[in-house]
Amino acid sequence: MPKSALRHVMTASLAAVGALALNLTGAPAQAATPLDYAALGDSYSAGSGVLPVDLTNLLCLRSTANYPHVIASRTGARLKDVTCGAAQTKDFTQSQYPGVAPQVNALGAGTDLVTLTIGGNDNGTFINAVTACAAAGVLSGGRGSPCKDSNGTSFDDEIDASTYPALKAALGSVRAKAPNARVAVLGYPWITPATADPSCFVKLPIASGDVPYLRGIQAHLNAVVRRAAEETGSVYVDFSRVSDGHDACKPVGTRWIEPLVFGNSVIPVHPNALGERRMADQAMNVLGLG
Repeated sequence: MPKSALRHVMTASLAAVGALALNLTGAPAQAATPLDYAALGDSYSAGSGVLPVDLTNLLCLRSTANYPHVIASRTGARLKDVTCGAAQTKDFTQSQYPGVAPQVNALGAGTDLVTLTIGGNDNGTFINAVTACAAAGVLSGGRGSPCKDSNGTSFDDEIDASTYPALKAALGSVRAKAPNARVAVLGYPWITPATADPSCFVKLPIASGDVPYLRGIQAHLNAVVRRAAEETGSVYVDFSRVSDGHDACKPVGTRWIEPLVFGNSVIPVHPNALGERRMADQAMNVLGLG
């Protein structure tokens, strides 16, 4: 075949391939633009106690294996992680520690995705309830419901009176700073089983009657988090079903939350690496991210 004819055939073939590509895609192929992703929240978001530690800010006890990093690695998102252990809702709009900016400062009009877990530290709900019930459980030898008998509805009352409005205000500040973003608010995975497990008392010394009491407080907090999320146009990521059976009483490899004692983390009653991965799984499922 003459060279001129060969060139003609090759040109026609390339044109046909290009036309086919346009017909299949409707437009020239382009690389997907990575999501601008900002992660906010407390120690459950930060993965406090999970290795490896983020050395850029040791005050916040942040892990580079927390659920925001898992989501970013799976989606190729550009992550700005300002999660911080012990954060409360007020730390969204004010400095938690010297040199640590308010968390909403990480947001802007170009932010595409925001994830967060927050509310458990307001009023000291988690730490106060767990320590009060553990102390009462030890003194009672695991019998009865001494924590419930002493505290009644006090934890629930504080959640309604203080945590709920603070959550709504904090989420409002997120929406104001990132008006174009999808905001996903993650609930807290179960810490305790639904009923007492006698074999767990050595790891989580909660009296038998206080196990459902403590779980009820957590369920109430999650319900308030859901309510605040829905009322501010955010997406709530529910763990009530998927984390059932993965509480701190379960064995290594099954539990997502480490127990109070004899656990595998320096930060007890917090998600382990498996828990952080499963939190990422559920968030991605709810958000349709792959």
